[in-house]
Amino acid sequence: MMLSTRAFSATRQATRGVVGAGVGAVRSKHTVPDLDYDYNELEPVISAKIMKLHHDKHHATYVSNLNAAEEKLLEAQAKNNVAAQVALQPALTFNAGGHVNHTIFWKNLIGEKNGGGQLHDGALKTAIEQQYGTLGALSTAVNAKTAGILGSGWGWLTFNKALGRLDVISTANQDMPSSVGHVPLLGIDAWEHAYYLDYNNVKADYFKNIWRVVNWKDVAKRYDDAVAQHKA
Repeated sequence: MMLSTRAFSATRQATRGVVGAGVGAVRSKHTVPDLDYDYNELEPVISAKIMKLHHDKHHATYVSNLNAAEEKLLEAQAKNNVAAQVALQPALTFNAGGHVNHTIFWKNLIGEKNGGGQLHDGALKTAIEQQYGTLGALSTAVNAKTAGILGSGWGWLTFNKALGRLDVISTANQDMPSSVGHVPLLGIDAWEHAYYLDYNNVKADYFKNIWRVVNWKDVAKRYDDAVAQHKA
């Protein structure tokens, strides 16, 4: 029997990069999505130099490695090589997370001149005020959770499907919120490559400033979709 591969299935659902499963699957390669803005859109919070490196190099590496791992997985499935399938799980999980998390991250951001940092009235604002009091209190909670990451990872504002409400969590390395039953709404990349050229070792300033370029329209849409799915 062919081994069930949770990471492969999760990747297909999250990125819609593979159609079908197992031997004979019709597979399209994952690609790095284009940015919706210029590299300098987020300055002075995030420099064009970091954006270009982060998007064109780091994200591209996750995508390349994910495609390679999926090709090897399909080969292993075709040969019913269970040991090889198991051995590929870390690479699939890590690179799928790197791809999915960064894809969300780019959409979560927008320049201040184009509305960055502006949370307008709506369901998300109401939920934030009900649970956290103010947007400032929420940002403090997210930053504290993100600052507590040992090594590399992500800080998240999520929709907790089990509780049916907003939540603040962190994930290690490139783990996805979906792996613990959460819908990602807003992600803060706490890997050094996301901030070091601009902030050196003062990552607290990066965490504080990034709220100036949050695309709350995108976050609100993700929240609305998560709530609708939860009620369905």
